[in-house]
Amino acid sequence: MKDLLFAQSLTFAYADIPVLRDVSLSLAAGEVVALLGPNGGGKSTLIRVLLGQLACGGAIQWDGKSLRQWRPRELARLVAYLPQSPASEPGQTVLDALRLGRVPFWGAMGLETAHDQRAILAAAATLELNDLLHRSMDELSGGQRQRVFLGRCLAQEPRAMLLDEPNTFLDLSHQVGLCKTLRELARSRGIGVLMASHDLNLAGAFADRIILLDRGAVAAAGNCDSVFRPEILERVYGVPLDRIERPGGAPVIVPKLN
Repeated sequence: MKDLLFAQSLTFAYADIPVLRDVSLSLAAGEVVALLGPNGGGKSTLIRVLLGQLACGGAIQWDGKSLRQWRPRELARLVAYLPQSPASEPGQTVLDALRLGRVPFWGAMGLETAHDQRAILAAAATLELNDLLHRSMDELSGGQRQRVFLGRCLAQEPRAMLLDEPNTFLDLSHQVGLCKTLRELARSRGIGVLMASHDLNLAGAFADRIILLDRGAVAAAGNCDSVFRPEILERVYGVPLDRIERPGGAPVIVPKLN
């Protein structure tokens, strides 16, 4: 698989406090990579660094070209981003929110094309938003709003998606549905997905690779079997853990009860 993203030796600090320490990673077309780690481990900062929102040390390439060579509008056509706390305008409808995913492709007059409309409706159908299109965002539940923000990313028709805890506010059914959708999009459209998450077991069940961050450094990286080792996870999370093997499936990590 071709790398859409390649980052090497990334460092970043707020004032004199190191947040990222010598982080290297890649993301290939058609691959789902889960970014795990405790609060304050650097997950959100890393995603913002990869998008050029924060200046850092090290090297970042998107599609073989240095991040510094990408204009923001061009990069937005390649990469969709879901922040940890997305927002909408007061009174904005679901349809209007989805339309914002097409902004990088609008011409000088800001007019929608037929292709823009098809992309918006396809995103709505994928995330089961058709019945909500004319509802105000203010009227939606947290889970519904989160699905709309994900739909905005899909409407962008990106080659890569950087998602910061996309399962926030979603119930279990929609969490599983989202992960299945992301994996299917990766496989069928060749989209590279980098997803920050706190749910180890859900990430282990759906991701191709895991990157585990601990205090801004990569504590482990690889497939689920190699990263989900109690001796590794206990050191990072600071709690005793058990690993339960599942024939034909990813191992499950649970806290020790005594």
